[in-house]
Amino acid sequence: MNFKGFIREDVVKQPLVEAMERYLQEQVYPLHTPGHKGGRGMADPLRSLLGSTALRLDVSLMSELDDIHAPSGCIKVAQEEAAKLYGSDACFYSVNGTTGAIHAMLMTALQPGDKVLVPRNAHRSVMGGLILADAVPVYVQPAYIKEFGMQGQVTPEQVKEAFTAHPDIRAVLLTSPNYFGMAAEVKQIAGITHAHNAVLLVDEAHGPHLGFHDKFPPSAMQCGADMAAQSTHKILGALTQSSLLHVKGTRIDLRHAADVMSLLTTTSPNYLLMGSLDAARAQLAERGPAMLEDALRAAGLLRLGLEKIPGLRVIRPEDVAGRYGISALDITKVTINLKEWGVSGVAAGEALRKEKVAVELVDPQNVLFLVTYADWAPVQWQDTVNRICRTLQKLRPSLNPLEARSVERVRALENEAAEREKAQQAEIPVTEAALPMRTVFYGKKKAVPLSGAAGLICAEPVSFYPPGIPVILPGERFTDKIIEWCCLMKQQGLPVSGPADTSLQTVRVLEE
Repeated sequence: MNFKGFIREDVVKQPLVEAMERYLQEQVYPLHTPGHKGGRGMADPLRSLLGSTALRLDVSLMSELDDIHAPSGCIKVAQEEAAKLYGSDACFYSVNGTTGAIHAMLMTALQPGDKVLVPRNAHRSVMGGLILADAVPVYVQPAYIKEFGMQGQVTPEQVKEAFTAHPDIRAVLLTSPNYFGMAAEVKQIAGITHAHNAVLLVDEAHGPHLGFHDKFPPSAMQCGADMAAQSTHKILGALTQSSLLHVKGTRIDLRHAADVMSLLTTTSPNYLLMGSLDAARAQLAERGPAMLEDALRAAGLLRLGLEKIPGLRVIRPEDVAGRYGISALDITKVTINLKEWGVSGVAAGEALRKEKVAVELVDPQNVLFLVTYADWAPVQWQDTVNRICRTLQKLRPSLNPLEARSVERVRALENEAAEREKAQQAEIPVTEAALPMRTVFYGKKKAVPLSGAAGLICAEPVSFYPPGIPVILPGERFTDKIIEWCCLMKQQGLPVSGPADTSLQTVRVLEE
């Protein structure tokens, strides 16, 4: 079958994608992996869904397609182009998502036993990095935004206090921006960190688009971070599981960073994933500001529609920026707060899903809509915005007169409202480590009822996903408050991630 090329000469070069195209044009017969041989051996309906071209691009390590473990050709050039675009000294492709890049950051920056400052609301992937690096976390609780029932950012003052208490901290990890698009005071924290001869690592999963438009917060690289991990698939045009790891400055050993990435990367990387990183970078280089302008238009239209709904709170930059450790808000993360309605974010998310709208995140108070440049198709997008607003309008509180005559119904509604209010006001409890995570990871475990776990050492992370922030980590002791919080979140219908028993009837603890 003849292959028609797609690469145009008038666009930004995509060295890896172009090498993949040239390989297809050669019509090479594959007497090597993968076993489906260009899709010929793959079962339907997946074969038909993916299409012959995509399956033929699922290729193995060919010399002309370079080697991610020792790049010297098209992958090397593609990574260099990404570094040039983002202003880093080196960029590494991660085919294990930002989870793999975060693991690599921690393993590169730290020696076994080193201390690292970690926000207590860090993504669960940080736990894996701490275990792999055999590092000692020094936790700091980010500011709590009671008005919206969510956590903000770690403040520069908290970082200073941590260094005073632990002058031997070797690295500071930030999550910026967070799930809700709230950026930390990265530049200030970078200055404090470097003044103490430590390195700044940034989980920038939700910020691969930052730095390309002045209406967005600056990027981690622009603010002085030493390393930053970005989910290119979350906001830009790469395939899911495709991320970038950036390194800048002399505080990080580039050779060691390359060794760590090689250690953590499969020897059979998927070229569709890597090619999508190359394509997403080229797209950003060619029309980044225009893409972000489209994202702003789409987010603006959604915000306008939502703000017209009485009693519905849409979080704006002026609500959070300059407080709670937050420097700025990415307004393409559109968050609505339903507290005034007495409706949970979970219920709103379920109602939207029934109308064929899937949201990024729900919690007891909020619903998060993630908007990107790809949403901006004015007519279709306006239809979607109208559907969202119509659905939410139906959730506005109103008590049916017939129901009002039923004492039992009124009491049931009052009880539901009381439980919902309790969950909405519940701040994540503070935890305390009793044993190193690595010790617990390799220790003997047993399952016990959650109701009877108080005082025992947790042996598995317990997160409600999204956003995947653990309420308790291995090595920390269960308390009555933690157990109560977990039960409250389960009652609200939030899905559990991490424990073996996702019903949370039981949890695994360390056999002491």
